Amino acid sequence: MGYMHQVFLGGKGVFACRECRTHVALRAQIESRQYTGQCGRAILFADVVNVRAGKEEERSMTTGVHIVRDIFCMKCNKYVGWTYIKAYEPDQKFKEGKFILERELIYDAARDWGVY
Repeated sequence: MGYMHQVFLGGKGVFACRECRTHVALRAQIESRQYTGQCGRAILFADVVNVRAGKEEERSMTTGVHIVRDIFCMKCNKYVGWTYIKAYEPDQKFKEGKFILERELIYDAARDWGVY
């Protein structure tokens, strides 16, 4: 495998990996904060960067069965959340192609700058 290029997200609304501070998402990409992950609160994002996805697996969740892939920080390889590949329930189809980042595993850089 060759060199993996990291994306640097500009601005104050940046979320990063808690472990190594690699940028992973922008505040503008938040779709909902009303999610729960394995570590507690979680956020649904439309798009993320600088992550790699694990293997697909079928997972039973509170909203039904979904096919998901865990996602990991590209730099330090720490688990940060998952992405929805397929939702079986019609009312859950909106999650397909979206990303969940676990709040405990990401760092809100805006808090350092006093932006809320």
